[in-house]
Amino acid sequence: MAVNNHTISVLVSNEVGVLSRIVDLFSGRGYNIESLTVAPTLDDIYSRVTIVTPGDDDVIEQICKQLNRLIPVIKVANLSIGEAIEYEIGLIKVNVSDENRAEFMNIVAQANAKIMDVSDKIYTVKIDGDEKQVQTFAELIRPYGIKEFVRSGRVAITKGNQFSCFKNKKEETKICANAAE
Repeated sequence: MAVNNHTISVLVSNEVGVLSRIVDLFSGRGYNIESLTVAPTLDDIYSRVTIVTPGDDDVIEQICKQLNRLIPVIKVANLSIGEAIEYEIGLIKVNVSDENRAEFMNIVAQANAKIMDVSDKIYTVKIDGDEKQVQTFAELIRPYGIKEFVRSGRVAITKGNQFSCFKNKKEETKICANAAE
């Protein structure tokens, strides 16, 4: 079986120590985390954790089962199984000389990137899209002199109706979670 990066989405109770327990689960079993993003959902009593991790299908299945056993975890979804929309943001500081500015701006425009800041010939550029788009753009502008490069990590959501919603009875708000068990 091939080892690929998989995207796992975890809906959790938004409480102290949840992220620590998830990370402990991975490190305690020798699993690597390539990317990790966490943010509250529309109802801030829940958070969505998106984890990108390498592994074959058996390892990913085991990770999902172990995550489901954690008390604050509500739902776990392996987004690599179905079709998902994956997205990340890269912020890149680039040293651009006056002679290279027009060419650099052309690359930025063709990539649908956006100049966020310019100061003293240092351009801060935002690129967004899938992992490949962000990486390709970074490689295109590398010759100009990248000074700093940060990435958001992957966020993902399934396409279509693969997610269903349940209601938080206390506040009557909808939270989306994977309907498949």
